Amino acid sequence: MTEGLPVPGASSRDIADVPAIEIVSTAALHLMSSAAVNLGLSEDLPDRVDLDEARTLIDALAGLVTAGVPHLGHHHAAPLRDGLRSLQLAFREASEIEDPPGKGPGEKLTGPVVARRR
Repeated sequence: MTEGLPVPGASSRDIADVPAIEIVSTAALHLMSSAAVNLGLSEDLPDRVDLDEARTLIDALAGLVTAGVPHLGHHHAAPLRDGLRSLQLAFREASEIEDPPGKGPGEKLTGPVVARRR
């Protein structure tokens, strides 16, 4: 009769077995994906642009990445930093009213983001 019912405490045990780096990386991936969709970067929803939502998500991602980098190591932190920077640049490109340097999403934590010159 108890088949299929959750075992009390089982989900806590399951989450306890997941390394912190996976939890942080998964949260960052969700924030990145949602920000990209809200910047109109999704193939499925190219007309979906909500810069207010994107700003909130990028701010949260910047906080997570900035706080997590010292614990993640270069191997894991570098792709998260690159993804964050790409989203910050995409936000600047999508915005009709440009934020001053250092005032864009997440820049309070990362510093000003400008496109690299080639």
